[in-house]
Amino acid sequence: MSSSTFKQDGRSLHVTASGKGPPTVLIHGLSGSRGWWRYNLPALRAQSRVYSLELSGYGHARRQRSLSVRDMAALVAAWMDAEDLRNVTLVGHSMGGHISMHVAALAPDRVRNLVLVCASGLLRSQAYRTALHLPRAALIGRKRFLTRVLTDAVRAGPLNLWRNAVDLLNDSVQDSLPLIRARTLIIWGERDVLVPLTVGELLHGAIAGSRLEVVERAGHIVMVDAPQRFNGLLLDFMNERPDAQAGSRHE
Repeated sequence: MSSSTFKQDGRSLHVTASGKGPPTVLIHGLSGSRGWWRYNLPALRAQSRVYSLELSGYGHARRQRSLSVRDMAALVAAWMDAEDLRNVTLVGHSMGGHISMHVAALAPDRVRNLVLVCASGLLRSQAYRTALHLPRAALIGRKRFLTRVLTDAVRAGPLNLWRNAVDLLNDSVQDSLPLIRARTLIIWGERDVLVPLTVGELLHGAIAGSRLEVVERAGHIVMVDAPQRFNGLLLDFMNERPDAQAGSRHE
C-alpha cells in the first residue's frame, strides 16, 4: 500500500493505492473518507489496482478548504491525466458519485466503467436537512459504522460540510449526463433516506445503456450495509462483457 498527495494550484487530493491490475478509483461522499470502503477494498484489490481518494477538506486532506463538486471533478481528472490512468473503473458514493459523473464527462477517454452508488446530482432540498440526515442514514445499516460517520464529519468540520451540502444541492449533473460514454452501473439502497431511489431511477433513465440495481434492506451507505452483495455486483460488472448491460433489478 502506498500513499501520496496530488497538488495543483494550491488544491490537494490524498491518494492511497493498493493491489495490482486495471485501475479502480474510489471517491467517497459528503463527510466521508477512504475508511468508508473498508468492507470493499479486500475484494477489489484482489483483481485491480485500487486508488482510494480523499477529497480536499476530508480525511487526510482535511486541513484543506473543501472545493465545489465541479472543482473537485476537475482536480480528479487532472490527477488521472498526471497518472496517465486508462480504462478506469470509477466508483463514487453520494457526493462522490456526483463528482464521478462530472469526471466521466470531462475525461471520457479515461473512464471505461462508471459506478454510481446512491449518487447526488439531481437533488433539490435544503442544505441543513442534508447535513442532519447523515447520521440517520448511517443508522439504517451497521450501527457500529455510525462512529466512523461521526468521526469523519468532525474531522471535516461544519464549514466544509456546509459548503459542500449547499454546493451539491445547487449543482445539477444534467449538462454532464449526455457526455457520459462509460458503461454505467447504478447501485442504490432500498432504504436510502438521504438520496431517494427516485434519483437513481432518474439517472438510470438519463444515462444511455445504464443498469440500476436496488439492494433490499440497505440504506444510503449500501457498500457498508450489504458489502457482500455490493462487492458481487461491482465485480460482476467489472468483469462482464460490454454488451451485457442495461435494465433495472431489485436484489
